[in-house]
Amino acid sequence: MSSTLPDFLRETQSAVKSQMLEGALYEELVFAGIAMDHMSEIGMTFEPVECHYEGTVGNAMLRLSGYSISDDSDQLDLFVSLYAGVDEPTPIPDSETKVAAERCLRFLTLCAEGKMAQKLDPSRDVRSLAETLQAIYNDLEQIRVYVITDRVAKSKSFKTRDIGGKAVRLEVMDIERLHRHTSEGKPRDELVVDFKEVSGSALPCVYVPGESDDYDYAMTAVPGEALRLLYEKFGARLLEANVRSFLSVKGKGVNAGIQATLRGSPERFMAYNNGIVIVADEMVLGKTSEGEQGIAWLKGLQIVNGGQTTASLYFTKKKYPDTDLSRVRVPAKIIVMKAQDPTKEEALVSDISRYANSQNAVRQSDLSANKPFHVEIEKLSRSVYCPDGVGQWFYERAAGSYNTLLTREGNTPARLKALKDAIPTARRVTKTDLAKYLNAWACKPDIVSMGSQKNFDRFMAALASTEGQEAPLPNVADYKAMIAKAKLYRDAQKLLRPMFQAFQANVTAYTISVLAEKLGSRIELSRIWERQAVSPELMEQIATWAREVNDTLHATSGGRMVSEWAKRPECKEAVMGASYSEPANGIPEVKSN
Repeated sequence: MSSTLPDFLRETQSAVKSQMLEGALYEELVFAGIAMDHMSEIGMTFEPVECHYEGTVGNAMLRLSGYSISDDSDQLDLFVSLYAGVDEPTPIPDSETKVAAERCLRFLTLCAEGKMAQKLDPSRDVRSLAETLQAIYNDLEQIRVYVITDRVAKSKSFKTRDIGGKAVRLEVMDIERLHRHTSEGKPRDELVVDFKEVSGSALPCVYVPGESDDYDYAMTAVPGEALRLLYEKFGARLLEANVRSFLSVKGKGVNAGIQATLRGSPERFMAYNNGIVIVADEMVLGKTSEGEQGIAWLKGLQIVNGGQTTASLYFTKKKYPDTDLSRVRVPAKIIVMKAQDPTKEEALVSDISRYANSQNAVRQSDLSANKPFHVEIEKLSRSVYCPDGVGQWFYERAAGSYNTLLTREGNTPARLKALKDAIPTARRVTKTDLAKYLNAWACKPDIVSMGSQKNFDRFMAALASTEGQEAPLPNVADYKAMIAKAKLYRDAQKLLRPMFQAFQANVTAYTISVLAEKLGSRIELSRIWERQAVSPELMEQIATWAREVNDTLHATSGGRMVSEWAKRPECKEAVMGASYSEPANGIPEVKSN
């Protein structure tokens, strides 16, 4: 997590190796998971699922590393990885990334045509995926294929392809692009909009220089066609990284009203619509076609309120090509952030998002960074040392704060090295990480299987009492127990990854819940904290129960995709209620009865 690409690459490779058992040859799978999870964290995709497949159909080679499907099953992302394990930035030819994209496209094409599922082993997760894609393909509104690689690609995207009448966007998430997002802690840097290009002229505006050091302000009206083009180019990435409320494009509720206005009374759209709120990093003023002051371009454009409006413009025009957007104007409030401390900026953006979305549902993980619970854990992580008196765990309460720490305090090479040795990326825990570990330990594997955002929502709701008060703040002992649970979960994840072909995340969550139910009250978490390690005997017990959990998950799924079945309360009841072998004797962490 450094400011330079070579350092970031080496640290990424270190993170890959830290998740592996010695001698296991699954680095590419781990890298793919790291990249996909990061894309989900910054709002570029939905909850990703690892699904590795390589095969041939006829003379066609097929390849897949993972997928992501929106809650409404109307948006699909497919991922294919190209991993080289390089330690220095290394170019990858466009021809190689194109080949990978083509192999993924062939898989998608065969699924869409209904020719893939019957060729696959019914016990494989990819068989369930193929059946799902065949079923939902006609209703998909957005499809993207991402090539993810640890090398540096010249082209970050390729020409959109037509597959079965659907436009499929091809993008490359290489190590350079991944670094850019990670180092800045937000995806805003790539979103640069020149309004002369998208609307033919600078946008007339009322510009108000800020009276504080925080922001400047402008009011304008954005042409509907310009917003449509922006969504076509950037998609869900237009949403601010701290408010990952993905867009539903179904014609329901407010969207139905927007669509009706666009179709029947486009000239009244500005009168009827509440408008959008935009945050930007930079704004350049120019002259409109009438010679008035206007907004020429914005850098770091993000829509923090009005995502439904923007998406509705795009999908209404796509569904009804005769819709006349030339008569549509959308009122817009633009907040231009000024250079300042990244932590202060994030807090301000979070507050803007909170109030701009006061009448809409906003994901809790996006606006919870300043909750007392998280603030207290962050304080504990900065004051509590590991038993060696040197090392620490880092609780990343706010996105990018780990990078900020390294930049602020690692002001010499020696100091930076000491910091990374004391607080390596392997001991960095995010808000959504912690919620996953604690909910799994609380025997809520079905909630964990819903994905990081929904799991976090449930976690935060459970923190509050029935009176709506905040839960008691954690103390030092609580913090050490949390970290012990984090260590236990992560070591289990590392152990189980190479043991199973698919659904390792679900198997891990359910196995930890089974462990907590059967032995939780007897496990000395303090021993794990003191040793910063889990004993081989406990890891062997986890492996034994994981095999039984995996068998139970598949046996009870009834042919459904295990990753979907695992989200259901019925699955939790079936798996937690199943019979398991007795725990072994002599596990050091387990107190005798």
